Amino acid sequence: MNGTTPAHCPGLEKFKNLSSFICKCPNCGKEKEIFSDEFDKPHICPGCKKEIDFTKCTIESTAKADAPR
Repeated sequence: MNGTTPAHCPGLEKFKNLSSFICKCPNCGKEKEIFSDEFDKPHICPGCKKEIDFTKCTIESTAKADAPR
């Protein structure tokens, strides 16, 4: 490398501390992954096509972007 090429994707920093969780739809049980920068946006279930109400959502798992894989 010539020293000017970034070692990672430009813009990576804003996603470095991103978290996610798997939400089980309260209507049909289908799982959907939601990222922390999308919590304030509406989400449609891929199974029943209804909007997911996070207050009734069952959290199945969580993850952090910088967690080891």
